[in-house]
Amino acid sequence: MKGVTDMIDLRSDTCSRPSTAMRQAMANAVVGDDVYGDDPTVKALEAEVADLLGMDDAVYMPTGTMTNQVGIRSHTEPGDAVLFDQSAHVYILEGGAPAAFSGVLPRLLPGVRGIFTVADLDQAVGKPHPFFPATVPAPLRLLCLENTHNIGGGSVWPLDALRDVTAAGRRHGLKLHLDGARLWHASVATGISERTYAENFDSVSVCFSKALGAPVGSCLAGSAEFVTRARRFKQQIGGGFRQAGIVAAGALYALRHHRQELGQTHANARRFAERLASLSGVEIDPATVETNIVRFRLKTADAAAFVEAAHREGLFLLPSGTDSVRAVFYLDISAAEVVKAADIVAQVLRSMPHRKA
Repeated sequence: MKGVTDMIDLRSDTCSRPSTAMRQAMANAVVGDDVYGDDPTVKALEAEVADLLGMDDAVYMPTGTMTNQVGIRSHTEPGDAVLFDQSAHVYILEGGAPAAFSGVLPRLLPGVRGIFTVADLDQAVGKPHPFFPATVPAPLRLLCLENTHNIGGGSVWPLDALRDVTAAGRRHGLKLHLDGARLWHASVATGISERTYAENFDSVSVCFSKALGAPVGSCLAGSAEFVTRARRFKQQIGGGFRQAGIVAAGALYALRHHRQELGQTHANARRFAERLASLSGVEIDPATVETNIVRFRLKTADAAAFVEAAHREGLFLLPSGTDSVRAVFYLDISAAEVVKAADIVAQVLRSMPHRKA
């Protein structure tokens, strides 16, 4: 088995490591106590994120799960219903937190690669009728979107579709939250600014430890009143930092210096997908690889056995169901490693017994 330093780790873009310059920025950070609101580096990060997204304010937290879940809690009360795409990260991959932390009822939308339509939303909301008591169903309060969409393979919401859906949400009286953990990727892929995407929402969560390669943290942005309420729930859920400027400095460095490098990760992901498309044992359409996430299906091999065999050869991937695999590209992965990773996939597929149909 390969050692950690020899491994091409494509499990997630969270596996990136801070650069030398980022580490230096963290070492030199001016700090205070964030719980008391006097850490100057945290305050600088929050102000810069709020300005970038066109929001009044932002609050820094340890993780994207926390910013999403504090966002949901800040918009709702226990017993409310929230609309999610059926494969949304906040619904599938955050430990059941909407139910556990906010006490909300998930209502699911039939998204395709994470993208749903106005008709889907209208159908889910329905039309009230005076014969049916309004107190019977859980009141719908919030609509959540994800851009880019993780389980959708890094898919990007088309701006017109996003505007149509959020306008429909407003028409139904819903608050709007964007899980924008990888919003930076959407902006680089389309040339549309983060502020333009964010202007359709009441709150936006963005992450620094995925696309941007910082070691810790995400921000939740919104109106001044909303962020004040969110700070209460951040503290309640255990998100109070002390000298957080040390890690906020890494996020601030990433925000200022790493966004322009994301196009290379998209090119690497597409190059990997194109090489996989030539393998007879893999099903993938490279045209669906819009950003940095590659999801592919194994035609005859078992996903769990495949990723274990690939790991022994020096390639770390994640299974996704019984026959699908995920690979995520980020700033640390070189063009040479893309080629080597594809070669390992081909080598492992040749050596594996075929799954019975």
